[in-house]
Parts: sequence; structure tokens; C-alpha cells
Amino acid sequence: MKSARILRPLASIVSVLVLLAVIAAAWFYVQLRASRPQLDGAAPLPGLQAAVSIERDALGIPTVRGANRADVARALGYLHAQDRFFQMDLLRRSAAGELAALFGPRALPADRAVRVHGFRPIARQAAALETVAHRQLIEAYTAGVNAGLAALGQVPFEYLVLRADPQPWQPEDSYLVIHAMALSLQDSSGSYERTLTLLRDTYDPAVATFFAPLLTPADAALDGSTAPMPPIPPATKIDLRRRAAAPVTSRGGAEFLPAGSNAFALAGSRTASGAALLANDMHLRLSVPNTWYRASLVWPASAESAADKPLRQVTGFTLPGAPAVVVGSNGHIAWGFTDALADTSDVVVVEPNIIDRSLYKRGEENIEFGRRTEVIEVKGGQPVSLEVQTTVWGPVIGFGEKNRPLAYRWIMHEPAAVNYALLGLESATTVDEAVALAHLSGIPAQNMVVADAAGAIAWTIAGHLPKRVGYSGRFPVAWTYGDRYWDGFLPPAEVPVIRQPASGQIWTANARPLGEPALALLGDGGYEKPPRAAQIRDALTPLTQATPRDLLAIQLDDRALFLGPWQQLLLRTLTPEVVAEKKTRATLRAQVEKWEGRASVDAVSYRLVRSFRNQVADLVLDPIFAPCLERNGQFNWRKFNYEEPLQALLREKPAHLLNPTFTRWDDLLVAAADAVVADLERSGEPLAQATWGRVNTSRIQHPLSRAFPRWLTGWLDMPAEPLPGDSNMPRWQDRSFGATQRMVVSPGREAEGFTHMPGGQSGHPLSPYYRAGHEAWVKGEPTPFLPGPVRHTLTLKP
Repeated sequence: MKSARILRPLASIVSVLVLLAVIAAAWFYVQLRASRPQLDGAAPLPGLQAAVSIERDALGIPTVRGANRADVARALGYLHAQDRFFQMDLLRRSAAGELAALFGPRALPADRAVRVHGFRPIARQAAALETVAHRQLIEAYTAGVNAGLAALGQVPFEYLVLRADPQPWQPEDSYLVIHAMALSLQDSSGSYERTLTLLRDTYDPAVATFFAPLLTPADAALDGSTAPMPPIPPATKIDLRRRAAAPVTSRGGAEFLPAGSNAFALAGSRTASGAALLANDMHLRLSVPNTWYRASLVWPASAESAADKPLRQVTGFTLPGAPAVVVGSNGHIAWGFTDALADTSDVVVVEPNIIDRSLYKRGEENIEFGRRTEVIEVKGGQPVSLEVQTTVWGPVIGFGEKNRPLAYRWIMHEPAAVNYALLGLESATTVDEAVALAHLSGIPAQNMVVADAAGAIAWTIAGHLPKRVGYSGRFPVAWTYGDRYWDGFLPPAEVPVIRQPASGQIWTANARPLGEPALALLGDGGYEKPPRAAQIRDALTPLTQATPRDLLAIQLDDRALFLGPWQQLLLRTLTPEVVAEKKTRATLRAQVEKWEGRASVDAVSYRLVRSFRNQVADLVLDPIFAPCLERNGQFNWRKFNYEEPLQALLREKPAHLLNPTFTRWDDLLVAAADAVVADLERSGEPLAQATWGRVNTSRIQHPLSRAFPRWLTGWLDMPAEPLPGDSNMPRWQDRSFGATQRMVVSPGREAEGFTHMPGGQSGHPLSPYYRAGHEAWVKGEPTPFLPGPVRHTLTLKP
């Protein structure tokens, strides 16, 4: 009886708590429903010159039909706000260093790092420099964004969770979106240049040239340029035999996450239709919602066009926060991008005054360091002030040898380097027109591949490059005496271009695109390793009557050509004598012999060989670079193009570069094989069940999913799916990094094209388009490039 008297109040309390939870959940659900985007009917949009029709298909892809381009921009802003405003907000805040105002103190490190660049005032200046026509489109788009946000019955759910109010969109925010992409695509802190310098200064330039080669024999540049490997550094440069042996430890073969986009094209002479054919898959961090927003924009081709006159239709992928189709097709040309990894920044060594360190030298002058105070608003706390030290060359980002300040000169610090000239591609009709526009575009430097309806193809760099004088830009130098500097932007006439190559094919995969003399203009921003580009090039070569499906097959190519020689090396390592010494080696060899040759989800040998290769790289290269890591804990040799140097060491087996733990190179290889098994044993995975899909399982999350209980994250995140592909093949796929879109299209034949996205159009969890298209992306099933039959129609009225 006594226990019953105690339990009754507890039961009442629990009942009340459950009731309150149910009420709270019901209230949240009601608010969530109220914030859904409008799909049908009519809605007012002040500022329109005429009504705009928005037709959505089964995947939620809108076709926006307006009387002019400004109305279409206004309507696109309306759609972006209704479907993706929180994503847009994060983009502008991440570039402006304003995340802490939304998320609190935990976002302060990110804000501090970005505030050094001062992007908000730069964006404001960029907006002021914009052409009148493009400024009008930005203003129309901005008005559409704010109208779309205001038209929601409730603020987007993320703001309810964060207990914050969304702030209105401003024209400068659309330029901050470009800066946000630059932060994602380019080196914002000079880390690559400083890493190269640390290697050079720890040893000497010859060592840096060998272990971080800019050209190798295996390169797949568009001009065919390669170079033999330089000699292996002698014992007088590095002698590991003089160092104490270190314990053999397995770090799991952790790999630096590189860039991963692909763009390639075939001329009309190589396609079944006679029109040029373009494929593009841009790889970024995978998230919910997806980076891109598909749309087809339709308006009269000229201001005088009547209802029966030609219309302009541009279809492709837009970026929420921007009024442009970033990649796509306009019926005359199709274009795509990959990160160029050209060198668009420099670390400048500043010479301080030896007596007064508040001064630095520029020629014979002594100039006082500038000071800029950044005030960072912090949700739930007091504002935080950040003092940024500046020079005439850029902000100070750290200190180098002899405690000399290091300034950072970055093309994205130039207001004139950020603009919306990219909008001109909507009306371009030939590859020559597209190339000319690319050289005016204010975006982070990209490889642009373009194809036209007449069958022509071309490659060039879109975005601005610096024109260096007096130095290469690969290592930091002092600009003190005016003999080394940037002479503005590289003029369009000097930007490298490849038009109508004799081979009829163009390919880019973030690797070095050209050799000298063009390479001196592009510089080295940390090019990606060449195997992926080579595999795309070689897959294109036999195609003579190509169709869109042929190029889609290359995008989905998960053949493990790069790891084939490593599989053979592992088999040669596991000799009968070696296998006899340890039972697990026999099991390992048996699995490796079943070589699938692909990074398929059910592949066991692929995962084992991949791990072996990474273990070998760790055991060989970690001791060599240990002194660099001791000097700077951020040093990461995986940024280097290290495969060819590693292969040279394994071929020649120099005793002075052998890990001092071992007496023979063969012993190192056996230890690497044993480490593969040891890693699996620690994880509890049986060797025969260690498939690639078990570790390469997608993790595509909403930024706020961690704020919810684990059982609720499935409501926000995409399903966890085993994925084929890897970084050394066209189908570049990691758990949280991969193709944020795929498209294959011939201009003028868009109805034959294909496309994919890893997530749906809408950022609203209750929308039918939140996950639409994800399954097709996972399976590689083609979906049409053009929007399909109309399912919903919304009319926006003036």
C-alpha cells in the first residue's frame, strides 16, 4: 500500500510530462505545417511587371515563366526563400563571420577565422561595382527573397528550434554567397603554400621538388604534358637510418579529403547526334538540403518579343542566394565547372622594423600596421571584439621564420573579382562567346568546359587570376622592395584557352590542366592527383558515336584501375613463406585474390587493398615528414601529389629512406599487410564481411540534426546508404562528400539529357520534395534533365 501511495504521484507527474510533451510536439507540428512552401494557387509578389507562372513536376523542379528576366529573377528569389532560406542564411553568415549570432559561442572559432578577410564590406563594394543591368536583377531577386520569406505562414522551422528571427536578405548577401563558395573551394589561410614551405625549409628545395612534384609521369593534362620524376634525395639530404626506431602504429590509413569534381565533353564529331555533349558532376560536402536547386527559367528572348516570338529557356542548377543558373544549358551552349585549384592567393612575408615592430617595411618606407576591429555578435552572450592586423598587401594571418608576420593576398579580397557576369552565359550561343564571358566572371577560379549546338567544345578558366611579377607564387616571398607583386588581374587575352582540340575531347578533374608556359600563369593551388582525370580521359577516347548514357556511365565509373597495381603488390608481399608465419595472412591473401576491380558496395578485396596502400604510405612517409610535423602540428603531407614519389621509393628501396623500425623494405610491406588485419580485428569485423559499403555508407545530414534525439534524426537526414565509388575514380564518393549534382546534356537536345541530385528540392521536412530524387542518385538511375509533366502550378501576381 505504501508503494502504491508513492507510485500514484509519480504516475501523475509522468502523465503530466507526457501530456506536455505531446502538446509541445503538436504545437511544433502545427508551426511546421504553417511554414510549408505554397505549391498551387496564386500569391502576390509586388514589383512584378506581369504575372509569373511556376510549374513544378513530380520532383518539385520548377519551370519559371515570366515576361522578362527581372520578373524571373524576382520569382526565383521567392522560390529560393520558400524552399531554402535557412541554407541561404548559413551561406551568407559563413562568409561574413556571423554564425555565432545564430548558434552562440560554439561558432566563434569559425567566425574569427573568416572575419580576418572582412568579406561583408568587400561584398558591399562588389555590389556597388556591378553593372546596372545585373544590379537590377540582384535587386529584383532580393525583393523576391524577402517576399517569399514573408509569405510563409511561419518562419522556417530551423529558426523555431534556434529561437531566432530570420533577417532580411540584402543585395550584398548575394555576393557573400560567392565568397562562401570561395571559402569552400579555395585555400583561405595559405595552408598549402605554408605546408610546401615547411617541407622546403626543413630539408631543402630538392626534397620538396621530389616529394611534392608539380608534374609527374602519370599526369593527365589536356596538353599531354608530363615530366620524369626527379632523383630520390640522397642520404646527405635525409637519412632515416640515423633516427631512432619508432613503434609501428596503425592510424587507419587516414587520407586527406581532396577535391572531386568532373567535367568533360565530346565534340559533335564524336557523338551520335552531331551536337557536342557535356557531362558535369560537381563534388562538395553532402548536406541537407543539397547545395544546388534545380530550375528551368523561361522568358522572351528580347524585350520586343510577343507571345508568339522565340523564348529563351535556361535549365540547370541554381545556388540559393544567387539569381543565376550556375551550370546548365540554354539550348545553344551547355557549360559545367570543376574547381580549377589554380593559385589565386599568396602568403607574403612581411619585414618588420627591427626596432619598432608596430612598423613594417615597404621599400625604403616604414609603414604602421593597420588595425581593423571586428565586432562579432554572440547569441546568448556579449559581443566579442577581434583585432585584425593589416598591411597594404592583405591581413596578417600568422607568423613565419624569425617571427616575421605573414600577410595574405587573395583574389577574393578584391571587390572587382566578385560579380555576376556569369549571367551572360544565359544568352551566349557559341563556345567563343562563353569563353569571353568566363574571363569576366567574378567567381572562384573554375575549369569551365563548354559545348555548343554546332558541335564545338572548349576549356578555359572562369573567374579572375592574379598576374604575378617576379616570382612563381608556389612559396611565400617578401614583397618589400617592389620587385615581386601582383600587376592586377591576368588579362583575358592571356588566360589559357583550349578550343576544338584535335582529339575531339576535353576532360577536367581538378588535376593540373596544362604544362608550361600556361602553368606559370595558373600557378599551383594544390592540384588533385591525376588517376581520376586519366580514367576519364581513357574512357572517353574509344567513344565515336557517344550518347548521353555513355557519358553518364563514365560519371558512374567505379573501376579501381588506380589500385590494381597495389593489389598485385599485396599478393607479391604475401608469399608462401610470409603466409606460413601467420594464419591471418592466409585469410587476407585469399580475400585479396578475389579482386573485384571495383569500389562496389559488396567489394571486400577493394577495401583491403585500399587499406594496404594507405598503411604503406603511412609507414613510408610518416618518418620522412616527422620533422615537419614536429615544427608544425598542422602539417599534412597528404596534400601533396605523393603517389609517384611513393612508387619510386618502393621500386628502388633506398636504405637511407627506409622507416628505421624495419631492416628491409619487404618487412615494411608485411607490416602494412598485418596492420590491415589488425584494424579489422579491433573493429570486430570478420575479414570476409569487410565490404567497402560498410565503411562507405552515406551520412548526409541537416545542420541541426544533432540538436534532435538520435531517433528523430532520420526525419531530417537522408537515409544511410552503402555507396560505390572512391576518390581515385570518376565516381568520387565518400560518406559525406560526393556528387552534389550530375548532368549530361547536349545543347539543343536537352530532352535527351540526364541529371541527379542527392537530396530533394525543398528544405522543408514535410514537403513531398524533401527527399525526391535521392534514391535515383544512390542507384545511378538516370532522371530527365528537363522538368517533367506539371503537378503543381503557382501563379505570382503583381
